[in-house]
Amino acid sequence: MEEFHRIKRLPPYVFAEVNALKAAARAAGEDIIDFGMGNPDLPPPQHVIDKLAETLADPRAHRYSTSRGIPGLRKAVAAYYDRRFGVDLDPDRETIVTIGSKEGLANLAQAITSPGDIILAPNPSYPIHAFGFIIAGAAIRSIPAGPELDFMAALERAVRHSVPKPLAVIVNFPSNPTAETAELAFYEELVAYCRREGIWIISDLAYAEVYFEGPPPPSVLQVPGAKEIAVEFTSLSKTYSMPGWRIGFCSGNPKLIAALARVKSYVDYGAFTPIQVAATAALNGPQDCIEEMRRRYRERRDVLIDGLAAAGWEVPRPPATMFAWAPLPAAYADLGSLEFSKMLLREAKVAVAPGVGFGEYGDGHLRLAVVENLHRTRQAVRNIKAFLRRDQGSGNSRQALG
Repeated sequence: MEEFHRIKRLPPYVFAEVNALKAAARAAGEDIIDFGMGNPDLPPPQHVIDKLAETLADPRAHRYSTSRGIPGLRKAVAAYYDRRFGVDLDPDRETIVTIGSKEGLANLAQAITSPGDIILAPNPSYPIHAFGFIIAGAAIRSIPAGPELDFMAALERAVRHSVPKPLAVIVNFPSNPTAETAELAFYEELVAYCRREGIWIISDLAYAEVYFEGPPPPSVLQVPGAKEIAVEFTSLSKTYSMPGWRIGFCSGNPKLIAALARVKSYVDYGAFTPIQVAATAALNGPQDCIEEMRRRYRERRDVLIDGLAAAGWEVPRPPATMFAWAPLPAAYADLGSLEFSKMLLREAKVAVAPGVGFGEYGDGHLRLAVVENLHRTRQAVRNIKAFLRRDQGSGNSRQALG
């Protein structure tokens, strides 16, 4: 595989090592509590499942779909943006259905990127933000990101020192993995700057509805003039607990939407029609399921954060997303996130995502996803607490590495 140019540009997937250890432990009969993957465990709304079942009974629904998405679903996306953000979208020109936002990001990268283009991406960041463009031949310039950092100052510095000028900047708020949020004033400053500099904005708003404190997260498209330079990806995966259904959207600038549609017309026939019909029912139907989703994740978040604090591990309480971005305990900081995550798996039977998997600037942290029920979350806290006391009490934290 090392002979293939694109494969050579991809480093080994950091999470694969932890996943292999997790699989081996489970195969040996160990009970592993899995906070590693942001994989919602809540069920989709019943009316959405019912609509899927109803549509499956129609023989015509099993034919090829269209890569842009069925008209009814694109209209539902536009209606969602109107009621949630006050943004007016043309369903035919300014939104497109994707097979999950991850596929959409990767195909947009293929559509707009030439070899040697520079893309500005936050670090740490969800891997597809950088590697979708790396696969397409771009060079990535990292923007250090996190709750304590000034993103705009880092962005302006990166633009000044980039030759050629960057093609696009990626933003992701609420952030995976850091759970950082952004206010509308941030997007106003970002749009004004990128319009001056002629830089595209690609926003990932997958966690728009997973928030716990403060006002709802805004959209970059709320800023006047944003559609001249910006597109935004959203998804039903987290909002309606439909991750395996693989349904998402890209909305905003018509030129970028048309470019994405052109690539998709060659590589796919769109999402399965019954899934698109059910997704339309999700967006147009009752929305009380979203508040229930928030309530459950908030409850789990509080049990996790309060429990870790009682164990002596202080972790910031995330205002949004299903993730906690946890700094390594001081006694283990020199191990790095990968080795400490392996220790937690072996000694506490808890799987987490090492921060280095989201970029080198994430190495001092772990990402914990609140995707286990309350009973399992409490058990994980007890296991971690017992491990920390046992390990630090015996002074064997280095020996445990094996």
